[in-house]
Amino acid sequence: MTRKYFGTDGIRGTVGQAPITPDFVLRLAHAVGRVLKKTDPRPKVIIGKDTRISGYMLESALESGFNSAGVDVVLLGPLPTPGVAYLTRAQRASLGVVISASHNPFPDNGIKFFSAQGTKLSDEWESEVEAALEEPPSWATSAELGKARRLNDAPGRYIEFCKSTFASDLTLRGLKIVVDAAHGAAYQVAPQVFHELGAEVVSIGCAPDGLNINDGFGATHPEALIAAVAAEKADYGIALDGDADRLQWVDGTGRLFNGDELLYLMVMERIARDEKPAGVVGTLMTNKAVEMALRKQGIEFVRTRVGDRYVLEELEKRRWLLGGEGSGHLLALDRHTTGDGIVSALQVLRACVRSGRRVDQMLEGLTLFPQALVNVRLAPGQEWKENQALAAATRRVEVELGDAGRVLIRASGTEPLLRVMVEAPDAAQADASARQIAATLS
Repeated sequence: MTRKYFGTDGIRGTVGQAPITPDFVLRLAHAVGRVLKKTDPRPKVIIGKDTRISGYMLESALESGFNSAGVDVVLLGPLPTPGVAYLTRAQRASLGVVISASHNPFPDNGIKFFSAQGTKLSDEWESEVEAALEEPPSWATSAELGKARRLNDAPGRYIEFCKSTFASDLTLRGLKIVVDAAHGAAYQVAPQVFHELGAEVVSIGCAPDGLNINDGFGATHPEALIAAVAAEKADYGIALDGDADRLQWVDGTGRLFNGDELLYLMVMERIARDEKPAGVVGTLMTNKAVEMALRKQGIEFVRTRVGDRYVLEELEKRRWLLGGEGSGHLLALDRHTTGDGIVSALQVLRACVRSGRRVDQMLEGLTLFPQALVNVRLAPGQEWKENQALAAATRRVEVELGDAGRVLIRASGTEPLLRVMVEAPDAAQADASARQIAATLS
């Protein structure tokens, strides 16, 4: 299904360039409002944002667009994406809206939506919104205009929700944890959650200025966390991205664990509590070693397209609970309706505290296959699927790897990039093969 504006995670781009302009965002909110009013005569929408300076401008545009369609608005201010999903349910809102470009640098921003149940919306819903964007506006009369108000205690409500997902009979006392919020949406709430559960918390990446989100800190730059864990002699380090829906983990030795490993750990913790999952959902990018290890445990493993929304759709279809991506988007549907970096970290900490074992000890028996990922920037209109040199290089690598590895080439749904991933028994071979394929596009 082809969509003009929506990617794998809402609408995203560079601020000031289409479609991330105030006039388009106003039109977008008006169109969404009209779609909502087909089934709800007086919709209520919740809006949260990350710490980008452009959030103020886009928030005002959204507010105006929704109000002009007769939709009431509740403004949350800076709050993690999963916090908006939670409050959408808790406030019985018709829709949740997040202003964020997640892990992208500050010149970018985006808009994404949650249903009244706190879940990502379907491709069909997004297509309906795009169709409404092509129609002329239908402004509400003065008596029917929507109103706006602020929910001043939104961070506190979300903190209590996060704490409720951690076992009530456990404590984090005795643990020293470095928390890196990427100067993003969790800069207030993340350190507070772990502190209130008993941990000694050292905060880094928690001083946003509107321009520094994801800049040298957070899940996409774990080197800052690794250095801080060593300097503080901490037990663990937790890195979130700009909107705090993904997690990267560092232990006291400085070892970095990605989402594939943490997903496997969450599964093993359930097995240890006699709650063996029926199945687990990953993506085309999930390391093959995880799939093989789960099958040895008698657990079915299914892959989806890349994107946590597709993982969620598959989990809901199969009525399973656990899924995720190597990037750190992890889903535990008995804890939250969407990926949540803080909640995921608490699930890992629960496993550590309850078992008395370190993360590396709980991952014994799982050795990830080396993966190399090369990002190639695409020129506007570049048709990579028709590139014969790319196809030939891909075939050569696939023949060389045989059954011992994989090649995956896909366009990013959030940036103008082509992602070339090679999985091989040897790291050097994976890297050389990925670069060989990527070179055909330069």
